[in-house]
Amino acid sequence: MREHVVLVTGHLARPKLERTMAAIGREAFDWTIVDVGVKVAALMTEEIIRRRLKLPDGADRVILPGRARIDLAALSENLGVPVERGPDEIADLPKWFGRGGAPPDLSRHDLRLFVEIVEAPNLTVEAILARAAADRAAGGDVVDLGCLPGLPFPHLEETVAALKAAGFLVSVDSGDPADLVRGGRAGADFVLSLNETTLWVTDEIAATPVLIPAEPGDLASLVRAAEALAAKGRPFMADPVLDPIHFGFTASIERFAQYRRLRPDDEMLIGTGNLTELTEADTTGITATLLGIASELAIRNALLVQVSPHTRRTVAEHDAARRMLYAARADASLPKGYGDALLCLHDRLPFPSTPAEIAALAAEVRDRNFRIEVAEDGIHIYNRDGHQVVTDAFDAFPRLGVESDGAHAFYLGVELARAELAYKLGKRYSQDEPLSWGVAVPAGAQTDTTTFKDAGHTLRARVKES
Repeated sequence: MREHVVLVTGHLARPKLERTMAAIGREAFDWTIVDVGVKVAALMTEEIIRRRLKLPDGADRVILPGRARIDLAALSENLGVPVERGPDEIADLPKWFGRGGAPPDLSRHDLRLFVEIVEAPNLTVEAILARAAADRAAGGDVVDLGCLPGLPFPHLEETVAALKAAGFLVSVDSGDPADLVRGGRAGADFVLSLNETTLWVTDEIAATPVLIPAEPGDLASLVRAAEALAAKGRPFMADPVLDPIHFGFTASIERFAQYRRLRPDDEMLIGTGNLTELTEADTTGITATLLGIASELAIRNALLVQVSPHTRRTVAEHDAARRMLYAARADASLPKGYGDALLCLHDRLPFPSTPAEIAALAAEVRDRNFRIEVAEDGIHIYNRDGHQVVTDAFDAFPRLGVESDGAHAFYLGVELARAELAYKLGKRYSQDEPLSWGVAVPAGAQTDTTTFKDAGHTLRARVKES
C-alpha cells in the first residue's frame, strides 16, 4: 500500500497548499489536507490539533507547518501516528518530499581539516590553546602550528605537549627541517612539509610527513619523494601545492589531477589558502569549488588559514562544504539541495510567494497587525486597513499610521530594513526572524520548536489591542 500523508494547515494557507500538493501529484504517495480551523497555520497549538484533527482512515504520518511550535513526540503519542514538522514555506514542499520528507544527512564527511595558526611563535601557549578550541568548534580537526621564517619559537615543544594533553591532533608547519624535528620529537602527529632533499627528517621522528615538490611545479620530484617513502612502508601525504591565480593556478590544478593519475592510492593534501586569502572575493564559492576538486580526486586532507578579515569564517565554510559534497557524492548527485550553509548572500528560491498569492492573503486579513512579506516585485506590508508594495522601506512609512507609536514604528523599521535587504539581495525573509546568512554569521541560540516566542517589547501593546 502507498503511504498516506496528512498535511495540517489553516484557512489562509490552505489554497496555496492545495495548489502545491496538486502539482506534486499522487504518484509517489497519497495525501489529505486538513484545515483545523485557525487562520494562521503557524499559530495552531497542540490542544487545537488534538481537539480538531480527525485523521482519515489509513493515515501513516502527519505533517505540520515548519513554524508550528508543538511537541512532536507528545502529539505523535496522542494521535497514534508519527507527527513531523515540514518546511517553513509551502513552496519548499516539493524538494522536501523529494527527499522522503527528511532533511539531507550532513553528519558525514571524509576530509580532515588542518587549520594553521600562522602566528603561533608570537602567541602564548594559553592563547594557542584558546584558538585551537575555537577552530575545533568551527570544524577543524588538526591544529597546524605555523613557524615563521627567522622567528624563534622557543615554546614549540611546550605548545605541542599542551595541545596533545588537551586532546588535539597537532601538525608543525615550517620550511626549516630543525623545527620539524623538534615538533616531531615533542609528539606532533604530522609535519609540513618535506621534499626529496629533506626526507632524512623521517628517520628522526614518527610524525606523518606532508611531501611537496623540491622546486615549485616540479611534480617529478614529488613523485620520487613519495616512491622513496612508500618503499620504506612509511605513511605520508602528498601536496602538489595550489598556486595563486595568475601565478600558476591552472597548472597547479592540473598537477593535482596528474599526481592522482600517477599514484591513485596515495593520501593527498590540498592547501586552500592561496586562493581564499589571496583572492578578494567572498570565500564560500571558492571553498566549495576547491573542495569539489578534492572530492573528485579523493583528496582527504585540506590545509586552510583564517587570517584576512574576509576569510574570518573559512573554517566553518570548509566544514559545511565537506559535508555537502560528501552527501552529494554518496547520492551520485549534484551538490544542490543540501542546505543553505554556503548560500550566504543570495538564496536559490528567495521568494516563496507570488505577488498574487500575497494579495489574496492580504484581502483576508481582518486585524490591525501588520504582515510583511517579500516577493519579486518588492516589499509587501499589509493589515486590515490596506496593502502597499514598496522597494524602498522609507516609502512605506507615510501610510503606516504609526507616527505617535514610537515602539511600533521602531519595530516596523527594523523589519522593513530586513525586508529591503532580502528583496535587494534575493534572500528569504520571514517576519520576526533574523535573515539567514549561512555560515557567514555564527548561528544563534537554537530555536525552541515546542513553544511560541514571547512577544517582543514593541509588540505586546499591539497584541493586547488586537
